[in-house]
Amino acid sequence: MTRQTNLPVTARHDVYPAISPEPYFSNTSRVFHGKVVLVVGASKGIGLAISSFYARSGAKLAIVSRTQEALDAAKSHIVDEATRETKSAKPEVFTLSADVTESKAMKEVVQKVVEKYGRLDIVIANAGTSSPWDKPFVESDPDEDWWKTLEVNLRGTYNVAHYSLLHLEKTRGYFVAVSSLAAQANKSFASSYAVSKTAVNRFIEYACIEHPTVKSFALHPGSIQTEMALSALSKSDWESMTVDTLQLPAATVLRLTDGSGRFDWLSGKFVSANWDLEEVEQKWKAKIINDGLLVTRFIVE
Repeated sequence: MTRQTNLPVTARHDVYPAISPEPYFSNTSRVFHGKVVLVVGASKGIGLAISSFYARSGAKLAIVSRTQEALDAAKSHIVDEATRETKSAKPEVFTLSADVTESKAMKEVVQKVVEKYGRLDIVIANAGTSSPWDKPFVESDPDEDWWKTLEVNLRGTYNVAHYSLLHLEKTRGYFVAVSSLAAQANKSFASSYAVSKTAVNRFIEYACIEHPTVKSFALHPGSIQTEMALSALSKSDWESMTVDTLQLPAATVLRLTDGSGRFDWLSGKFVSANWDLEEVEQKWKAKIINDGLLVTRFIVE
C-alpha cells in the first residue's frame, strides 16, 4: 500500500463552484447574519481575506492584530470591499489589538467580544510566523527564531482556543486553526514551522475530543504569496511554489463554518483548502470516518 501525504483528489488553487461564496454574499442570504466571528491574525494576507468574506456575508466581525495601525487599515479595507461588492449596509467591524502569545491579552479579547455581542459563533486562529528556511536549527537563534515560531503558532493557537471554546460550546460553533501542509513534509531548515503546525494539528484533535459540540478544524490554507511565505522561502521558491489565491482559503472557511453541517464530520481533522471538498465527501468520507484518517498517528503494517 502506498502511503499518501495528500488526498488524491482534484487540486484546487482558486475558488471553485462547490465552495463559491456568492450565495453567502447575496442580500437574501441569512446564513451568517447575526453570527459573531472572531478572526485573530486578521490585518493582512489570509486573515484579512477571511475577514472580508465574513463581513461581505453579513457577520458581526471582531478582528485582532498586534497594532492598532494595522487594524485600522484592515478595517478600512474590509468595510470598503464589503460596501463596494455587496452594495449593502456598512459591516460591523470591532478591532482589538493584542499579542496572541500573551494569554492575559487573549482572555481580554474574548471577554470584550462576548461583552459587546453576547456570544461567539466562529473563531479563526490565523496568527502565524516563520523564520527563514535557510540554515540548520543549530545555527539559528533558539529564542528569536526557533522558539518564537513555536510561541506564535502553537501557544497563540492554544491561547485563542483556551478562552473561546467554552463560549463556542454555548452556540455549538466553529473553531478553525490555520495549519500548513508543511506539517506533513520534511523540508530542510523548516523544523520550527513544521513542528509547530504538526502540534497544532494534534491540538485540534484534542479540541474535538474535549469539546465535541464545537466543530474544530486544522486548515491548510494553500500555498499563497504572503509576506510570511516570502520571509521563509527563497524568492525563486516563493514565486514557483506559491500558486494559490487568497480567496481559496477564505471561501473554504465559509463553507466549513456555514452551519449546514455538511462537512462537520471533518471536525478534529486536518483539511487542505487545495482539496476539492465535494470529491473528498463523495470518494473519501466513509473511509476517513471508518479508518480515522486525517489525524496524527503511528501506524505499523
